[in-house]
Amino acid sequence: MILNKTSNKQFNIKITRADTFFKRFIGLMGKKNIDFALLFCNLRDSGIHSHFMRCEIDVYFLDKNRTVFEKTTLKPWKFYRPSKKAEYILETKKDELKIEIGDELNFI
Repeated sequence: MILNKTSNKQFNIKITRADTFFKRFIGLMGKKNIDFALLFCNLRDSGIHSHFMRCEIDVYFLDKNRTVFEKTTLKPWKFYRPSKKAEYILETKKDELKIEIGDELNFI
């Protein structure tokens, strides 16, 4: 579950943590139906790609306070690097969540 502390809204969506090299490497590659949110942690780099993906995704870049500082939508086979290093990256199916830049999130 994701709690948007800024708007006081809850999103009842399963969160899968990508907190190891292998989990981050695989990410959402090859997934046809994304019915969960993927939370990247323990990052060395904030650049992401959508190679081998089958659908568009929304990507939220968060700082150490879990505040969204950048957001993008990626089509398959694209690459994106945010303006600064993220502490967390949240990936979801396009238009799955209504989260805006400046929102502070909590993951339950």
